Amino acid sequence: MDIFSFVTMVGGLAMFLYGMEIMGDGLKKSSGETLRRILQTLTKNTFTGVLTGMLVTGIIQASSATIVLTVGLMVAGLLTLRQTASIVMGANIGTTVTGQIIRLMDLEANGNAIINLFKPSTLAPLALIAGVVLLMFSKRLGKKGIAEIMVGFGVLFSGLLIMTEAVSPLAESEFFLTVITKLSVMPLLGIISGIVITVIVQSSSAVVGMLQALSSTGVLTFDLIYPLIMGINIGTCIVTAVLCSIDSSRDAKRVAVIHILFNCIGTVIFMAAMTALNRMGLFGSLWGKTVNSGDIANFQTLFNLITAALLMPFTDALVKASEILIRHDAAEQERAQEAGLLDKKLLVSPGLAMAEAGAALSKMGRLALENLRMSMKQLSSYEPSVSAVISDREDRLDNFADRSDHFLISLAHLLVTDEHSAHMNLLMQAVPDFERIGDYATNIDELAQRLNNSKVCLSERARKELEILCEAVDEIVTITVDAFTRDDNEAAMQVEPLEEVIDDMVVTLRDSHTERLRCGVCTVNAGLVFIEVLTYMERAADQCSSIALLMLARDNEEIRGNHHAYLRNLHSQGNEFYCAELERRREQYLSRLKCS
Repeated sequence: MDIFSFVTMVGGLAMFLYGMEIMGDGLKKSSGETLRRILQTLTKNTFTGVLTGMLVTGIIQASSATIVLTVGLMVAGLLTLRQTASIVMGANIGTTVTGQIIRLMDLEANGNAIINLFKPSTLAPLALIAGVVLLMFSKRLGKKGIAEIMVGFGVLFSGLLIMTEAVSPLAESEFFLTVITKLSVMPLLGIISGIVITVIVQSSSAVVGMLQALSSTGVLTFDLIYPLIMGINIGTCIVTAVLCSIDSSRDAKRVAVIHILFNCIGTVIFMAAMTALNRMGLFGSLWGKTVNSGDIANFQTLFNLITAALLMPFTDALVKASEILIRHDAAEQERAQEAGLLDKKLLVSPGLAMAEAGAALSKMGRLALENLRMSMKQLSSYEPSVSAVISDREDRLDNFADRSDHFLISLAHLLVTDEHSAHMNLLMQAVPDFERIGDYATNIDELAQRLNNSKVCLSERARKELEILCEAVDEIVTITVDAFTRDDNEAAMQVEPLEEVIDDMVVTLRDSHTERLRCGVCTVNAGLVFIEVLTYMERAADQCSSIALLMLARDNEEIRGNHHAYLRNLHSQGNEFYCAELERRREQYLSRLKCS
């Protein structure tokens, strides 16, 4: 092989890798919306988890993407480590689909027009033509995804054909034949070579594709390729699993360990079995048999299938081993779950990233609700240790808000549908709303601290009134967070009537407090704190109203862009549900307030 043939081979490899990337991107665009649902619902036991990993990897044509997405879901708390382990096993099988597609190179037309149509030399240009036409004339995201799949398929096979042609002189190269001979009698060296080459190329499918292209020279034998393929499997888990766990949680690192253990154990089992069979003289004709691209694809698939079948019953043992090697840290685990909710690895699938952004904001709402509850209790019984917890949680909320903004801005550039844009508007505006609820909780805690430090107490009547208001505010924030989490518009409709009642309660409490000040029942210092608490609680309810209104506006064009007009009409005329709910809430809270 001269320098020009080498450059041609590398160029073909570059086209192969680029074709895989284009095809994978197109497949993810076409199926990204369903990946989250598939991964979450079909991993209830090890067998279905393996099938799911195999299915998803077969769809997106990249085990690395499947594992990265799975790690993101696991760190977010949506999958367990055991579920993730089964998906990793399946991903190893699914990645062999590329090799099975490449075996089309072995087709011989023999004058048959139908078979000739499926030969790569015919299929590649046809796929490129169809894909480019679709890209030029289609505006819909779904069709563009299909177009990218076709273009990627065409580029992949074009690169493969170029590689095949470039390596053909190797069949007559004495140096190449010498290397092949040494590797065939030294399986361990073959495994190491497979690992090194895969780590360099960073794609097991590409390395297997190179082997399949080399098989056209007629010099590759079975005793050479089987250790290489096992090394390729170890190499890809080092590249994919370890890289995806860098700067991530401990559970992500455990996935890396499981992936490495899976392939290493499979290699040890196969090497022992192959060595035993060879020494016993069994399948004598197999070892020196010249292999084609189909044989290479079949062995890779069988290796991963058999390894998965053998290790599936020992999934718990693999998980346990990973937990021993990477030990738990409770505090880190909690923060890692929060970090995983906005893991930018999820941006490889916009539909999945959109869903996870919603889950992150739900977590943010829960943190704000917990802080609000704790701060309201501080008004009646102040504890410095509780203030420290509130402060720490507020820092987490602020961090969530900053990361959410950056994550959503990155995600916004990837969205093209109106439905996605409307939901994105809800998410981006909900971030400051949840953050402000957390801020108001901190403000209330600071007021409680001021009361405690100044040794000033609220009057008995003021405390009872605040208890009723706190109950109402707690309920409106709870309803809002639950509605947002479940994406429940019916629950969101309950927010505005309750917010209106809270406004009325605040007016009533201000009037009664003014009367207490006039009569000298309450001190001025305590009175100032009381008024500020009312203000922050009212504002927290206002943020809930904003979030609920955004949810309703997302699915109703009449409300979208006309929020104020909608609210004016609702407050002045109302509808049957609003009026009934308003009356119920008045009875529940205002009547109690007047009787307190």
